Amino acid sequence: MNKRQLVDRMSSESGLTMKQSEKALNGLMDVIHTELSSGGNVSLIGFGVFSVADRKARMARNPKTGEEMEVKARKIPVFKAGSTLKRAVNSR
Repeated sequence: MNKRQLVDRMSSESGLTMKQSEKALNGLMDVIHTELSSGGNVSLIGFGVFSVADRKARMARNPKTGEEMEVKARKIPVFKAGSTLKRAVNSR
């Protein structure tokens, strides 16, 4: 499912217009983006938690040249599914 399909589904299930549904989805994504960018997390009980994880620096090899190189430490966004979502996925 892509963003357009998600907005369409949100619109049909909520009774909102397509524009209202798209605005709501964009607002949610903006809040999650802003919170994670500032180092916080977003917890939606039963659905899951969006958070930031640290990746340590490590050595890697360029597959084309075989040259070793360092991959710098970085932060990545992480999503951990909540118990209700896990149960819903496993019941199908």
